[in-house]
Amino acid sequence: MSESRITNFTQSRDWNHQPDLPLQNNPFFKWPPEPAKLFSWYAKNWLTLSQVLIQFVLAILVYIFIFPSLGEMTDLQFGWVFKVWLTNIIIITTFAGSMHLYLYGLRKQGDKLKYDPRDLARDNGIFTFRNQVYDNMFWTLVSGVTFWSFYQCLVFYAAANGLAPVFDFSSGFWDSVLPLIWFVLLFFLIPIWSSFHFYWIHRLLHWPPLYKRSHSLHHRNVNVGPWSGISMHPIEHSLYFTNFLIHFVIPSHPIHILFHAYFQTIGAVANHSGFESLLYKDKKQLQLADYFHQLHHRYFECNYGTMEMPWDEWFGSFHDGSDEATIETRTRKRRMYQK
Repeated sequence: MSESRITNFTQSRDWNHQPDLPLQNNPFFKWPPEPAKLFSWYAKNWLTLSQVLIQFVLAILVYIFIFPSLGEMTDLQFGWVFKVWLTNIIIITTFAGSMHLYLYGLRKQGDKLKYDPRDLARDNGIFTFRNQVYDNMFWTLVSGVTFWSFYQCLVFYAAANGLAPVFDFSSGFWDSVLPLIWFVLLFFLIPIWSSFHFYWIHRLLHWPPLYKRSHSLHHRNVNVGPWSGISMHPIEHSLYFTNFLIHFVIPSHPIHILFHAYFQTIGAVANHSGFESLLYKDKKQLQLADYFHQLHHRYFECNYGTMEMPWDEWFGSFHDGSDEATIETRTRKRRMYQK
């Protein structure tokens, strides 16, 4: 899709809210480089109140005050495994539950910045318990947290036993500085790795046999809410959380692994909230869901990745929010389903 093709966008009647269009991916992959846009992208994520900053701070706090030490994880013991699982249950319930309460239960900002004009489904037989929220909570808490905790414990157990590389800050100056640079850099690289992994796993899940057997459960949520984020079939969870296995290859600190986990989970909660931003006193306080993934839930066969990497641009499945892109997506979808 040509970037110059569309210059003016109008509000579509299909949506309650649309952001500034056209949508733009992370400028990190633009050539020639655009330093001002690149700085703005990362400053928005790391120098202001943002999802990534919250996940980073949470990872530090959990590591210091809650999580077992690596020394405790050398043996598979019920105690520390249960502690990991329980911590994850509390974290996902706190974030998804409070976000749902604020946005949908108490309706603190009404429909302001809500993408889809419809309410979450009730008394609908497509959902477990005939209720979208109960359905999403069940699959998130029963399957999602189980697989999340399994892969997380697997990585921590491997790190504790020398089977996965762990940061070692030695006493020599350069031996300490170089690992420290990598330690910091890895926080910026994890979202990019996550985007790479998610795109290819997601494309696999749209393969018709896997889609019908597993991914269709997540796509029940055409109109998404906070509990939709990791509401998936166990098969999808078993693939989605393989993202953590990168820590078997690259040197990581436990804080990286925790940050990675929260990026994959509470990041998904926010990105499925259905609202562009959290408002307080009519001012935007926190960026929540991007329109990019909202378009995927509406039209299915577009925007398989995330805005951190331009895979969809490279492979012709990018929906920039325009009516023209909607027509292209629907045409592509008909061709795919006719095969």
